[in-house]
Amino acid sequence: MSSPASRAAVVHSSTRLATPVTTGTGLPRTTRGLIIGVIASLTFATSGAFLKPLLESGWSPAAAVTIRAGIGAIVLLPVALVALRGRWDSVWRARWRIVGMGLIGVAGTQLAYFASLQRIPVSTALLIEYLAPLLLVGFVWVSTRRAPKAVVLVGSAVAISGLVMVIGPGSLGASDGLGLVFAGLAAVGCAIYYLIAARPSDGLPPVAFAAFGLLLGSVVLGVTGLVGLVPFSMDFDDVSLFGADVAWWLPLVFVGVVGTAVAYVTSIAASEMLGSRLMSFVGLLEVVFASIFAWMLLGEALTLLQLLGGVAILGGIALVRSEKQADVPLEPGSVDDKAQAIPGTDNTSLIPTPAPVLAAAEAADRPESAPAGASAAIPVVSSQDSSS
Repeated sequence: MSSPASRAAVVHSSTRLATPVTTGTGLPRTTRGLIIGVIASLTFATSGAFLKPLLESGWSPAAAVTIRAGIGAIVLLPVALVALRGRWDSVWRARWRIVGMGLIGVAGTQLAYFASLQRIPVSTALLIEYLAPLLLVGFVWVSTRRAPKAVVLVGSAVAISGLVMVIGPGSLGASDGLGLVFAGLAAVGCAIYYLIAARPSDGLPPVAFAAFGLLLGSVVLGVTGLVGLVPFSMDFDDVSLFGADVAWWLPLVFVGVVGTAVAYVTSIAASEMLGSRLMSFVGLLEVVFASIFAWMLLGEALTLLQLLGGVAILGGIALVRSEKQADVPLEPGSVDDKAQAIPGTDNTSLIPTPAPVLAAAEAADRPESAPAGASAAIPVVSSQDSSS
């Protein structure tokens, strides 16, 4: 049960306060959220370049993602226990949020994405999955009965156009209807991930939320692989990573720590600060960063069209962000900025200082409204790869 102060903070109006909220760093909360959101996209994007050698050596995408999520959970669990400080009641209050994150944000989105790859090209599947921001714009429109401002619609169009340029115009073509359905389900799962991540935390630190969600998601993914719902294969021979032969576990550990543990915690923390809609647009930067990493580390071509697409995505994010705060409708279940200024609420202590791998993710709970994954719901490959 939430505290009286938390209940008093629930918003009954349809608009948020126009006064920007600052944090102990002196930065406005939204600015801080944008910085952490970019870090999340950057760390998620490392997965493709580091996991591609495993996929080429015989690992199935489902196996790689399952182990990746499991490593992320193992890394985060000790930090989560420290952050909880015995407050297991917060875990119980957030139980359905954790279940949603594990089953939909991590496992469900990945399974739908893998199923789509069996029928349509990777570029098409990526493009459809990353239409999640448009789904969230529509969700806010329907749930609040307030049409988006013109600047949001223009920003959405610019950002999605940039996404097409980064992934490639060829991504617009696909003929398999069932594959498109699976990709659409992945987009829905991605949108739900952002909604869940942005929901009120009930005092549950983002690091604990990420740890339990990844743990549940890895178990579900592992079971689906073991029973044969998705291809599940591993190869324990050395792999070639950036021109050097390394042990198979080395890229997995890197992706598990950086591309999963750090990525999910920062994504959740940023979603709580920015809300699901804005964070979903920031998440589009993952595709841009993935293309840059593929160029730097794998020698894949980086075209002028992709660079222009990256600029367009940034422009779209800026347009969506530029909507006047007084005009931004709150999603159902949100807490407005004023609630964060109430002393004595539970939404203050999140990530403990003894977590070096999560230092960039130190943040306070800021619900707005919930991945994978693959991003959270984030796929594990860049747009140039042929499998995920």
